[in-house]
Amino acid sequence: MSEAQTIGNKSGAARDLTAFQQNILVILAEEPMYGLAIKRHLEEYYDTEVNHGRLYPNLDDLVEMGLVEKSELDKRTNQYELTDDGLEAVLGRFDWMLSKFVTDDERGEMVSELIEAKL
Repeated sequence: MSEAQTIGNKSGAARDLTAFQQNILVILAEEPMYGLAIKRHLEEYYDTEVNHGRLYPNLDDLVEMGLVEKSELDKRTNQYELTDDGLEAVLGRFDWMLSKFVTDDERGEMVSELIEAKL
């Protein structure tokens, strides 16, 4: 295992994901991608280089956990796609975060405005 501390059942594993792994799932929620595209999104977010030795072991862990599916585009390129369990993990994380952040109507409106701006 790379960054994950423990891998239990799927719901438990989703709770034990590192922030880096959670960010990979969020990126893949947009659409299936190959590894270098995921790497570019992460580098944009972190504003620093993400090396292959960090990215690919984490992708492999997410595949092993059943949160991401890996398929071959060609002999040198793999595509990664969020599974239903991966989508549930992302939604579960959002739900948990919102339950902690939205403590009053004002904060609820802040979140609503963010969502409306993305639609």
